[in-house]
Amino acid sequence: MIVKETIYIKNIYYMLSYAFKVLNEREYRKIESESFDNAADLLSEILVIGVSKQIKQGLVKDYIEVTETTSSIRGKINITESINSQSFIKRQLNCTYDEFSQNCYLNQILKSAMKLLVKADIARERKKKLKKVLMYFEDVDLIDLKSINWKIRFDRNNQTYKMLINICYLVINGLIHSEVNGQQKLMSFLDDQRMSHLYEKFILNYYIKEHPEIKAHAPQIDWQIDDGLDFLLPKMQTDVTLEYENKILIIDAKFYSHNILQNYGKDMHRTGNLYQIFAYVKNKEVEMQGKDVEVGGMLLYAKTSDSIQPDSDYVMSGNKISVKTLDLNQEFNVIKEQLDSIVNTYLIKEEYSF
Repeated sequence: MIVKETIYIKNIYYMLSYAFKVLNEREYRKIESESFDNAADLLSEILVIGVSKQIKQGLVKDYIEVTETTSSIRGKINITESINSQSFIKRQLNCTYDEFSQNCYLNQILKSAMKLLVKADIARERKKKLKKVLMYFEDVDLIDLKSINWKIRFDRNNQTYKMLINICYLVINGLIHSEVNGQQKLMSFLDDQRMSHLYEKFILNYYIKEHPEIKAHAPQIDWQIDDGLDFLLPKMQTDVTLEYENKILIIDAKFYSHNILQNYGKDMHRTGNLYQIFAYVKNKEVEMQGKDVEVGGMLLYAKTSDSIQPDSDYVMSGNKISVKTLDLNQEFNVIKEQLDSIVNTYLIKEEYSF
C-alpha cells in the first residue's frame, strides 16, 4: 500500500500527534511548516528532535551484564572460562558483573534505527542531523534489527522513550520490509498493518480530545448468549465507540490497500467487515435492552486510490449501519471537518435517528 498515493506524508505526523501527546510540544511544531518527500524523511525529523531533547534530559541508563577478562575481580568469577583461556597466567580472571550503563536495550534500538535511516533515501540535511545526534551514542551497541523484542515495559524512569521507540518500530519494520537484495528501497510507504493500528488510535484520540461533549472510548462488547459458555468466542473489541445522550455509534476503522473487492467481476463490500460491525451493533443493542438507547455502526475506511470508494447507509434489522470513507490525502483541516461531521450527523442532530 503506497502511502504517497493515498495520504499526505505530513498527515502521518498529525495522526501521530493525536496518538502521542508529546508530539504537540513546542519542539515538534516546526514539523508543520516543513515538507517531506516520504515517510522515512518525516520519521527522521521526529527522531532527530525527540532524541536531541532526550540527550539534554539525559539518556536512560540500566544495569547490563558485562563479561570480561580483567586483573580486578568484579562480580562472579567464571572459573571454567578462566581455565580454558589460561587467563590466570597473566594474573587475570574472567568475570561477569552488572554495570549501570547507557548501553542498554532502549538506546540500542534508538541507535540502530537512526543508523538505518542514515542509509535511507532521506534529505541530506536530515542525514547530517542524524549523524550529529549519533555522536552521543558511541558507547552504545547496535542491535540485530530482526530480533528486537518490541514488548517493552515503560515506567516513570523511561516513559519519555515510549514515543521514540514507537517511531523506531515504524522505521525499522518499514525499511526491513522494503529491503530488496540486501538494499533498502525508498520507504515511501508503511504497510497496512502498521498504518491500521495508527489509524485506529488516531480516530479514537481525535474524538477524545476534540469532542469532550461526547464519550469516546474503545470498550469490549459482551456476547449476549442465551445458553452455553462464551470462553471460546472471540473478543468483540471496538476501535471507537461514541456515546451522546441516547445514541451510541460504534466505529470500526479500516485501513486497506483496497476497500472494495471484486467477486466474479462485481464490486462488493468486504463481507467479513460487515458481519463484524453487525455483530457489534446487535450485541450492544441487546446489552442496552430496556433502556431508551439507539445503537448504530459505521465502517470507516481510509480512502485509497481506487476509483470506487465505500459510501453507503443501510438499515439492518432496525439498526443504521454505514460504510464510509475518510480521505487522508488532503489538508488536515478538511480531515477534521469530515470527522466532526460524523459526530454532528450521527449523534448530535436532533432530527437524525438511527
